[in-house]
Amino acid sequence: MREPDNIRKVAALGVDWMGFIFYAKSPRWYGAVGKELLLAEDAISHIPQSVKKVGVFVNSPLEEIMKTVLRYKLDYVQLHGNESPDDCHMLQKRGYSLIKAFSVATVEDLGHTADYEGRVDYFLFDTKCKGFGGSGHQFDWSVLAAYEGQTPFILSGGIRPDSVDAIIRFHHPACMGIDLNSGFETEPGLKDIDKLKSFVETIRKK
Repeated sequence: MREPDNIRKVAALGVDWMGFIFYAKSPRWYGAVGKELLLAEDAISHIPQSVKKVGVFVNSPLEEIMKTVLRYKLDYVQLHGNESPDDCHMLQKRGYSLIKAFSVATVEDLGHTADYEGRVDYFLFDTKCKGFGGSGHQFDWSVLAAYEGQTPFILSGGIRPDSVDAIIRFHHPACMGIDLNSGFETEPGLKDIDKLKSFVETIRKK
């Protein structure tokens, strides 16, 4: 999320969390709003407290992360790069709530989560691709049956409006939520309100 009016409309749908990208190489980079940045910052400040604000970072210096959390009053820090377990532990000791993203294609990829157990609040399982960020494609969710970690996870990667039946059928005791991104956009950083509203309402009825 980055456009002020879009932020307000998505918040009004009653979503649980809302993400803001603080990675300059992303087409969804929050700073890319340019002269609208202050308006977007104002929009963030008026998001209902029931909607948790997630800042997404990729290999950012820890001091920069902490300054950004303070400025935007973020509730969660999502680490989407090569951040180490020690980096996570350092932020955790300072009281930050953390989400660590992992790229998944095979069962073996799930093994990378072991060193992060107890050092983050959630894992996020995304589709493996080149570089950082999403590919817009879905990975084989069946590999997650092998996940037996203690850390709850968020399911991500290529979820689209036509994924609703697959989401309803998907079950894992550690899955705490789903990440809706490019499949619900009209352009990077701009969400399609009607698609989101229909999807969220359908899921919540099941």
